[in-house]
Amino acid sequence: MQPLLTSLLLLTLALPAVAQQSHAVPGAVDAAGRKVLTFVNKDPPGQRCNNNLQVASEIANVYRLPIQLLPTSLVPGLPAPSVFYGTQMIAADGKDHNGLSSFQLVADVLEMEGVAKQPKPGLLFNEKVRKEYEDLRGMIKSGGK
Repeated sequence: MQPLLTSLLLLTLALPAVAQQSHAVPGAVDAAGRKVLTFVNKDPPGQRCNNNLQVASEIANVYRLPIQLLPTSLVPGLPAPSVFYGTQMIAADGKDHNGLSSFQLVADVLEMEGVAKQPKPGLLFNEKVRKEYEDLRGMIKSGGK
């Protein structure tokens, strides 16, 4: 009975470590020690990768944090498309959200981490610019049709 309880205790302690997998993301932390938001994209970019780049621009309009965009050829060990905050995976091809991120998905992680916001939102949230931006997103998603 004692070995069974010990095994269950070890398994219970190991589960959170499995759920919070760490990945070898180059540049996951900047020189100041801040976590970096990393977007890994396919070469050449596909439509799903374009969506993640659009999310990166929206995040940059609201949050103050370092963001890097990496082509998969520079990080062959990481899935593409994918998004990481530090070494924590937010979305990855074949895994969480199948690599497709959204503003809200990334913003939720940043809010939980207490990432500072821009003093004033960028132009992507200006009514006129937002309409043009959404029209462009629609054209990209439809393949220019």
